[in-house]
Amino acid sequence: MACANVVAQQLPDDGLLTLRPLLQQLGNRLLAGKQGSIVAVKPQTGEIICLATNSPTGPDVRLAIATAYAPGSTFKTAQALTLYSEGLVTAATAIPCEGGFLDGNIKVGCHQHRSPLTLVDALAHSCNTWFLSAFASMLNDTFLYESKEEAIDVWRSYMRSMGLGGPLGIDMAGEKGGLLANAAYLKRRYPNGWDGLTVMWAGMGQGDVTLTPLQLCNLAASIANRGFYFPPHLHQATPKRPLAQRYLEARRTKVKPEAYGPVIEGMRKAVEHGTAASINTSAYKICGKTGTIENPGRDHSAFIGFAPMNNPQIAIAVYIEHGGFGADLAAPVAALIIEMYLKGQLSAASEAQARRLAALSLN
Repeated sequence: MACANVVAQQLPDDGLLTLRPLLQQLGNRLLAGKQGSIVAVKPQTGEIICLATNSPTGPDVRLAIATAYAPGSTFKTAQALTLYSEGLVTAATAIPCEGGFLDGNIKVGCHQHRSPLTLVDALAHSCNTWFLSAFASMLNDTFLYESKEEAIDVWRSYMRSMGLGGPLGIDMAGEKGGLLANAAYLKRRYPNGWDGLTVMWAGMGQGDVTLTPLQLCNLAASIANRGFYFPPHLHQATPKRPLAQRYLEARRTKVKPEAYGPVIEGMRKAVEHGTAASINTSAYKICGKTGTIENPGRDHSAFIGFAPMNNPQIAIAVYIEHGGFGADLAAPVAALIIEMYLKGQLSAASEAQARRLAALSLN
C-alpha cells in the first residue's frame, strides 16, 4: 500500500480518506502551540474521523500512532473492566481512601473526595487508592491464581484483547505498540523479585504500561460498543478498492458483558459531577475519563471518551504533552471535537472557548 512518508509527517494521500475536514481543521486549531494528538473514530466501523497532531516542527502522525505514553488515569477504565470480569470486584466494592494510598514508606496522593468509594464513583473521581489497592490485590491473590506470574499474565491477556499494548493494524505505515508487563518482562525488569506493590503503579496507568493515543481511542471505542471494536482505518471503501477483510470483522474483548454497565456509568458520572464536570452538556451525554500523567516537567493531559452515552457516534482520545490536568486541557479539547461532529458546528460559547484554547501555547 502506498502511504505518505510518516517521517515526512504527512497523512496518506493515496485515495479517499475517512477523515472529516471540519474535525481536522478544528483539531489543528486546538493543537496550535502544543505537542500532542487528537484521535477520533466512529465506534460502529473503526473509521478514523480525526487524526490531528502537532509538534514544534508541525504535524507528526507518529505522536498518535507510534509514540507510547503512560496512559495515566484513562487506563483505570480498562483496569475496572478487568478486575470486574475476574470477579475481584463488583460495582459495590468500596475501598477507603483518606487522602491517598499509604503502605509503609509508599504514599500516593489522591483527589479530594468522600470515603469509601465504590467502583462507579472511584472512576468518576479518579481515586488512585481504589485502583492501586485493587490491582495489587489481584497480583497477590493466591486463591484465584497459582502465582503472581499467572495473575499478571491473565491481566495482560485482558488488556491485549482490548487492543492495548500492540499495533492495531492501522492502514498506514509506521504504527508501533507499547508496553504491557507480563511475567517474563517483570522477571527481567526486577531481577531481585517483585510483588503486587512493586508493580501496582500500572493500576493507575503509570509504571510498566505505555500505550499510543490510537490505542487509547480504540479503548474508548470498545467501551462505547460494550465489548468489541473494528480495527481503526483511514481509507474509505470504494468499488475499486474495497477494505481488507480485517477491517470488517469485529474483534471482541475478553471482558464480561456485564462489566461495561458500571464502567460506563462511572465514565458518565465523571462528566456529570466528577473530574470532567467542566464538559457536561444537556445536549447529549458524554462519557469520559480524564488522565493527568506524571513525568519530568509539567504533567501530560489526557482524556478518553465517547458520545452519546446510549447511541455512541464518536469515540475520542486526546493526549497533550505537558498540558497539565486532564480536566483542564484534554477534556475541553475533546468536548469541542465531539460537539463539532455531533452538531456540525460550534455554539458561540464553544467557539469562544476554542479561540481561548487555540491561543494557549505550551512551547
